[in-house]
Amino acid sequence: MNRLHDTASLACPLWRRLTALVYDLLAVVAIVMVVGLLCQLATGGQVVAAGAHATIAWWYQPLQGLVVAAYFVISWLRGGQTLGMRPWRIRVVGADGGKVLPGQALRRVIVAALPLLLLGLAPWLGLRIAVWAVLVGWALWFATALVDRRRRAVHDLAAGTEVRRF
Repeated sequence: MNRLHDTASLACPLWRRLTALVYDLLAVVAIVMVVGLLCQLATGGQVVAAGAHATIAWWYQPLQGLVVAAYFVISWLRGGQTLGMRPWRIRVVGADGGKVLPGQALRRVIVAALPLLLLGLAPWLGLRIAVWAVLVGWALWFATALVDRRRRAVHDLAAGTEVRRF
């Protein structure tokens, strides 16, 4: 009981997690821009084909997703922190307080990204509604942190991780 109380007292408040995520959004935008530039240079500017309807090369979006996922996974494995988590003094740890294992990091990033699948609704509902659906999905993902004793979001529960202050 005492150990559970100690881990609950170190749990990261949701507002701090979300603020760190905003910081990480800046890093992700920079990563996406660099990958986009490199892809444009490698293909002679043919990643996006203009015409009546602009088309994107089939491999481009999966590549961007893999690179962004790698940013998070590598950050969590190399000390439990992304760039956005460092100034807020928070870190992802295993449920036992130890380092995040590779399987946990992969599970965490996959589950965290699942709401992005709602973008597939765009052809039927429109892009605006699909983007709102993703945001609502993420809000639901993080809502569990409001009621969980250790403030774990859905991806933490799925991966056996938690975010703690230090």
